[in-house]
Amino acid sequence: MSNELLLKGFEVELFTGLSNGEHVGVSADVSEELPDFVKEPDQRNLEYITAPLCDYWALKEALLVPRRKLREWLDPKNLTILPASTLSLGNSQIFERSDLSNPYHALIESTYGTKVVTTSIHINFGIKDLSRLFAALRLVRCEAAMFLSLSASSPFLDGKTTGAHSQRWLQFPLTPKKVPLFTTHSHYVTWVEEQLSSGVMWNERHLWTSIRPNGPSRPYKLNRLELRICDCITDCDLLLAITALIELRVFLLFEKSNQLDPLIASRLSATELADLSDSNDVAAAQNSLDATLHHWLDGEPITCREWLCNTLHEVMPLANDLDMAQLLVPIQVVLDQGNQAMQWLDRFSSGHSVEDVVRKSIVDMEVQEISIIKPEAVLG
Repeated sequence: MSNELLLKGFEVELFTGLSNGEHVGVSADVSEELPDFVKEPDQRNLEYITAPLCDYWALKEALLVPRRKLREWLDPKNLTILPASTLSLGNSQIFERSDLSNPYHALIESTYGTKVVTTSIHINFGIKDLSRLFAALRLVRCEAAMFLSLSASSPFLDGKTTGAHSQRWLQFPLTPKKVPLFTTHSHYVTWVEEQLSSGVMWNERHLWTSIRPNGPSRPYKLNRLELRICDCITDCDLLLAITALIELRVFLLFEKSNQLDPLIASRLSATELADLSDSNDVAAAQNSLDATLHHWLDGEPITCREWLCNTLHEVMPLANDLDMAQLLVPIQVVLDQGNQAMQWLDRFSSGHSVEDVVRKSIVDMEVQEISIIKPEAVLG
């Protein structure tokens, strides 16, 4: 089965701190001692990147191995990995530079401040055929709000509730503010060159949006789709479920482009589709599964939960054919029990403090990782 699947890889951002949820920045030290990790401009978060793989079991291990190494490094220092995608118990008034000599970090701090001090998961799918790649970009962008809703995990900031389920997505400085629905590769190239020429984008990487094409020499040589909208997902099984759902949607698109390429199938124009997708993303950041979204087919309102249920139903025959149905189970669990942000807000509403909620989630995350059997243990 793995030979039929797309190559997939993850860019994983994490916060570090104390077991009580207080943020402690160590990314400069970690990146020096653990080569799997790179430092972000603010030292309170760091990142690792997995190699592209097809098989989902291998992907799970690729996600967990760096986390195990990081925990081994953190443990003697009485530090741990913190869940959430914003500074839940941190200080968002102060930027804690990881490298005072780095001019790019200085530019980030002076331009955006702590709006960028967040953690997320970027999911990459290898698609070399450019016409297929841009069709996939269009579909996934128009459905990105669903994936944000499944992953929402940032309802707190500075020890308080924010009124949103994904505060990260609401505060992160999307750049440029308006991004079209790309019709072709040449459309994308021309648009990026215009943004660079005008200075709106500093470089080809300075396209901070829900989804973008990626490759060895952007914007000219592309080979993958990068979904950037998801909050930090600490549950590896849920991350793989979201990844599998997107992959199945892309496969269906390849089979039925007339029905699933928004540029072909929608009643809306490309400009209207871009605006609709952006407004859906904001609505999902605010209320996640309970949000009222607008479907890209006709612009009609639909709840996020209903849209997800319909989407699961649509992909299930193919999931069964590819022996991927079991991978999708965590999505149904989220639909039944709520995402991480919703569960945290429920605990907060029942009388627990933000610190209590975060502290419990830190323990739950550690227990979940410990319960996962390593491959060598299975092999004996």
